[in-house]
Amino acid sequence: MPVKNPTEVIEAAVESGVKKTSINTSRLLPLSIMAGAYIALGGALSLIAGYGFPESPAALQKIISGCVFPIGLILIVVLGGELFTGNNATLIPAFMNRHYGIGQVVRNWTIVYIGNFIGALAFAWLLVYLSGLTDGEPYRSAIVRVAETKVNLPWHVVFLRGIGANWCVCLAVWLAMSGRRLAEKMLGCWVPVMAFVVLGYEHCIANMFFIPLGMMQGAEVGIMAFLTDNLLPATLGNIVGGALFVGMPHAMLYLKRR
Repeated sequence: MPVKNPTEVIEAAVESGVKKTSINTSRLLPLSIMAGAYIALGGALSLIAGYGFPESPAALQKIISGCVFPIGLILIVVLGGELFTGNNATLIPAFMNRHYGIGQVVRNWTIVYIGNFIGALAFAWLLVYLSGLTDGEPYRSAIVRVAETKVNLPWHVVFLRGIGANWCVCLAVWLAMSGRRLAEKMLGCWVPVMAFVVLGYEHCIANMFFIPLGMMQGAEVGIMAFLTDNLLPATLGNIVGGALFVGMPHAMLYLKRR
């Protein structure tokens, strides 16, 4: 059976949005924590695999990291989970078709964002820091450098890179929705997510793992610097990249308006 066409995909997005906004908090929060941990798992794998060669060229490190990072989104799409950045696009078509109001969109995004943060932070602390995965070199120096670099980027650069990151992530979600088989969904997730990692874009949920882990390992990054210099502009950029670059244009082009 062929993959879904763009009209079928947007219909699937509307159905998904309606279901997501109807999930009660007692179920939505655990699904969000789970998704944050999945993204952190991809981040940890990309760190260990990509920085495992001290003398490797920068391009090779990015390619290796990019090849393994998509496991997080694959797990979310296949096994279930609520990801803030994916929902930035997924909730827009049904909202535009007046299935629910802005209040339900904001509620979902807020709960999912908090849950993703809890999951990513818990994974970083319990399964990476306390387990000693990044205590030795070159991993300790690498994660410290990653964290310090991210918070020292200009605000507008983080914002623009945030747009690029979630444009790629939400295109991956769209491709996964077009697939009918496991392999199609996995491939749909893998290619665009690999692209954003290799290009060096900024994904707020991934940064909920990378920057706190760097801080745990001694990076000279304060909590406020993390929140205001990276997480805030990355989050705003991700919202734009998902909602305005994927959800809205696809709805305008392919959705039958009510």
